[in-house]
Amino acid sequence: MNVLIIEDEEALAHEMEIFLTNHNYITDVCYNGRSASEKIATSLYDFILIDLGLPDYDGLDLLKESKKDNPDAACIILTARAEVYDRVRGLDLGADDYLAKPFSLLELQSRMQAIMRRKFGLKQSIVELGDFLINLTDRVITCGDNSVSTITKKEFDLIAYLILHKNRTLTRTQLSEHIWGSVINDDYDSNYIDAHIKNIRKKLNVHAPPDWLETVRGLGYKIKMNA
Repeated sequence: MNVLIIEDEEALAHEMEIFLTNHNYITDVCYNGRSASEKIATSLYDFILIDLGLPDYDGLDLLKESKKDNPDAACIILTARAEVYDRVRGLDLGADDYLAKPFSLLELQSRMQAIMRRKFGLKQSIVELGDFLINLTDRVITCGDNSVSTITKKEFDLIAYLILHKNRTLTRTQLSEHIWGSVINDDYDSNYIDAHIKNIRKKLNVHAPPDWLETVRGLGYKIKMNA
């Protein structure tokens, strides 16, 4: 998941960046509203975390811009403001949730996971695919009593992102942008994704056939699962 952190308290922003990066999110950080506005207009994010108390910009205006330029992003407003009106206003403008400062980073992660489950229609964090159980929170894949320990971090990221977009074909470019970052290098080779998918299938096949991981010829890949 790509996350934009908009927070003028640099120490807090840095803590959030380290925490989310360690939990496998790709993060960008802006310390003021002007740079955040530029990021929102030019890049696509899965999450935008918006501090309402920016010195140079009204956080609610950034929320409006987010809904216009990043309509698929989930927005969480971060506020030290005590007034109920500010929170209600943010939710009315389309924020998915809010956190009042000071807040726990574990709670932030939990809120983000809950939003993702709602957004992508997942009732829980453990998904059953054929003979496999994929735990999206603990990042564990099991088949019966056996753990599929050979799956790498990036391979799990690919599986998880395809699960979130279940039954939808994702192109190689979409997968690359969301797993490796929004900017693809000039020497990018689309076969890179193909190689990862091939490795995933090989590792899973040791335990059971991953028939749910499908290749859509000429387009990309998708995970087929019941709604």
